[in-house]
Amino acid sequence: MRIEECEGVSASRKHLVFAYYVTGHGFGHATRVVEVVRNLILAGHDVHVVTGAPDFVFTSEIQSPRLFIRKVLLDCGAVQADALTVDRLASLEKYSETAVKPRESILATEIEWLNSIKADLVVSDVVPVACRAAADAGIRSVCVTNFSWDFIYAEYVMAAGNHHRSIVWQIAEDYSHCEFLIRLPGFCPMPAFRDVIDVPLVVRRLHKTRKEVRKELGISDDVKMVILNFGGQPSGWKLKEEYLPSGWLCLVCGASDSQELPPNFIKLAKDAYTPDLIAASDCMLGKIGYGTVSEALAFKLPFVFVRRDYFNEEPFLRNMLEYYQCGVEMIRRDLLTGHWKPYLEHAISLKPCYEGGINGGEVAAHILQETAIGKHYASDKFSGARRLRDAIVLGYQLQRVPGRDISIPEWYSSAENELNNSTGSPATQIIENGSLTSTCTGDFEILHGDLQGLPDTKSFLKSLAELDVYDPEKNTEKRQIRERKAAAGLFNWEEDIYVSRAPGRLDVMGGIADYSGSLVLQMPIKEACHVAVQKNHASKHRLWKHAQARQNAKGQGPTPVLQIVSYGSELSNRGPTFDMDLSDFMDGEMPISYDKAKKYFAQDPSQKWAAYVAGTILVLMTELGVRFEDSISMLVSSAVPEGKGVSSSASVEVASMSAIAAAHGLSISPRDIALLCQKVENHIVGAPCGVMDQMTSACGEANKLLAMVCQPAEVIGLVEIPSHIRFWGIDSGIRHSVGGADYGSVRIGAFMGRKMIKSIASSTLSRSLPSANGLILDELEDDSVNLIKAEASLDYLCNLSPHRYEALYAKMLPESILGETFLEKYIDHSDAVTVIDEKRTYVVRAPAKHPIYENFRVKAFKALLTSTSSDEQLTALGELLYQCHYSYGACGLGSDGTDRLVRLVQEMQHGKPSSSEDGTLYGAKITGGGSGGTVCVIGRNCLRSSQQILEIQHRYKGGTGYLPFIFEGSSPGSGKFGYLRIRRPLSRT
Repeated sequence: MRIEECEGVSASRKHLVFAYYVTGHGFGHATRVVEVVRNLILAGHDVHVVTGAPDFVFTSEIQSPRLFIRKVLLDCGAVQADALTVDRLASLEKYSETAVKPRESILATEIEWLNSIKADLVVSDVVPVACRAAADAGIRSVCVTNFSWDFIYAEYVMAAGNHHRSIVWQIAEDYSHCEFLIRLPGFCPMPAFRDVIDVPLVVRRLHKTRKEVRKELGISDDVKMVILNFGGQPSGWKLKEEYLPSGWLCLVCGASDSQELPPNFIKLAKDAYTPDLIAASDCMLGKIGYGTVSEALAFKLPFVFVRRDYFNEEPFLRNMLEYYQCGVEMIRRDLLTGHWKPYLEHAISLKPCYEGGINGGEVAAHILQETAIGKHYASDKFSGARRLRDAIVLGYQLQRVPGRDISIPEWYSSAENELNNSTGSPATQIIENGSLTSTCTGDFEILHGDLQGLPDTKSFLKSLAELDVYDPEKNTEKRQIRERKAAAGLFNWEEDIYVSRAPGRLDVMGGIADYSGSLVLQMPIKEACHVAVQKNHASKHRLWKHAQARQNAKGQGPTPVLQIVSYGSELSNRGPTFDMDLSDFMDGEMPISYDKAKKYFAQDPSQKWAAYVAGTILVLMTELGVRFEDSISMLVSSAVPEGKGVSSSASVEVASMSAIAAAHGLSISPRDIALLCQKVENHIVGAPCGVMDQMTSACGEANKLLAMVCQPAEVIGLVEIPSHIRFWGIDSGIRHSVGGADYGSVRIGAFMGRKMIKSIASSTLSRSLPSANGLILDELEDDSVNLIKAEASLDYLCNLSPHRYEALYAKMLPESILGETFLEKYIDHSDAVTVIDEKRTYVVRAPAKHPIYENFRVKAFKALLTSTSSDEQLTALGELLYQCHYSYGACGLGSDGTDRLVRLVQEMQHGKPSSSEDGTLYGAKITGGGSGGTVCVIGRNCLRSSQQILEIQHRYKGGTGYLPFIFEGSSPGSGKFGYLRIRRPLSRT
């Protein structure tokens, strides 16, 4: 239900008491609560506000004996590492300290207090425990919010590890006791609430006109004024006069008493009433939050924003802001270095067009009053347990995918259709038979290379051709305006453009055993990344305004610049563009170190994605001595979904390096490209992955499994997939990342296990060799001595056979070990890409055992693929997949979603006897780095099996609310594709 207008909160015939709980996350919640509370008090009711915010936030706007403020903090929100970055692990740990450990005493205290004030209704924005306390006290509760903490924390759990998962479960369960949700515009998915009433923006009212405010400040109406509204400035940041264009003034909120400001900056009092000041300004500069966005929209004020990292509410507010032509994104380093001018000048050229209601406080107060007197009853169509089931951690991350699009507003409509035929490119449209709605490539002359009949490549070229005639006014996908506008000015159409293509991969067998030297079998998938690259002399390169301003400030004239546009940024909360001076990669005459580069890209997490692309340039400089004298333009368009364990990062790296190499005339073998790209991921991105992902993306071939021994990267051949066998990938919806804590800790555990095995073997060997007096302490056969010698110098765990492991080492490895204890005895674990945390306990036995057995399973799987076709063959292949899946779980890399999918496959396989003609599914396993992501399924290649896959897809959605993406089909690796060199025909230019 949506309520647009309300004639005011009429005075109730009954005097009511409201208990209003306010989250501890910033002032934004408190300021919007003020507007709802003010209307409740105007209607003659008492409101007890439970908050950690300062009193003046409420008392400056409400002077009434009916307002009671109780200073209690019952949640912590998101803990900020600095003004623009959320510390995800610290947020979970702080919430545990604040709300989980003292939970019993909190509930007892709140129940007693609610009964003491005789509360008629509990209102929460959006404190989870308030809903549970209300239920236990027998009082109804309502939430008023645009996001919920189960959604915000869900992604944090994926990054921090499953040991914090119970926090999200508890929060969702608490919310499930709420009667219904009063939902504010710019909302996130909030599945814990099954009943929803939508209201307009909650916006604080204005007390003074623009003219009155400027008169009090002594600022004439013709002076351009920006309000710096950060709610806490970056630490150690010093504002300088030259940050502002000539004739501008800046009002500074939240400045410290000791902070000295330049003459064109004006310090505001801490209790200044910001709505009046915002409305009197020409634009606002700050970070996105509900308060800043709602007031920017309401007062039609252009908003220059800098992304706040890891706060998952932001993309939804940002998209609403940009939809109503009210937002300009500023790169963080330009904020900190003072390159403000191009952004501010762009902002004042905008024409914000929000015309929606701004009386949400009044409307919400009316609903709360009616609810308190019994007029709004929840339908109770779902039990609390069912609500919780729909709200568990099954991927409420920022990537927009079908199955989570229920109740998403039109301004954030999904880029994917119901059947998940998705793409990162805005122009790709694929219909059921795989052909394109248009296959026109006549806009380009192909001077080198072959399209190879690939429909996605044809579509990419078509989207490329449309860039020089792009008209933002006619663009119906408003959320793609920024990236398309940036791409439209990226290339010089009179020069050659180089295009590469690299697919993602489905991990059929091998997975995390790659870094332990296993044989792996990988299939390149249909979905791929395209990259277009052009090099131009710096004097001819078309620079974006802020990049031009940066170069002008240096006063050095044109210097080589890298500019990148990445399509699909709105799907994963990252900036759509990145630019840098290529000189930033140099330290004197030498390239900067990988460690410096890692820090360079990490300084702004919303642009950290650029490390996968730009990092390939630094690796070429460092490893091959290449020097880049020209500017480089790059367009990245990936249809490989992120966070699903199908190597989206490897496809971007391989496609980027292949295109750059082609544009600069570098001849690099596919294998070497893969090894170089692994360096990008390990040393610049900082993800401790093996090399199988990059090798498959670079060296794979369509409808074949790449067989590779990862010691370090020996491709031993391509294995034909028999015509009667088919592989599918089914996405669990749980975001996967090889940079996550679980993957890294399992890798560390495996390397610890190898070190311990070598130590045990060395000790055994020393006891078996002749001592100084010639005596042999422990007789061993010569062959056994040779084996022990090999194991004492074991280079890869997978070179230890399962029977030797069981005979000598299995019982001697500890289940787990504290990092500090391991380091004291063994000094290090001999892994260059991971670091042991002394205070952390690592599981050892299971991570060490997994690759030893996995290597054996992969060898058996490869042999079985070439055996005679039979049900026994398929059953044996499926059994190997199942064994691998449960071994992942023993390592701690399982997940609820992937386990559910594997069970659904088992139910299909064993539920009803099926003849070989009907087909069936035979096995399934989690893939890649685990902890979510995609499940690989093996089955007979027939229509019935495909129908069973679709049935699993819909049964999974029925149980979780999430419609899985299905990966099917294969395509060539980048080496097989080569590259295209294209140019616009002279008749077009």
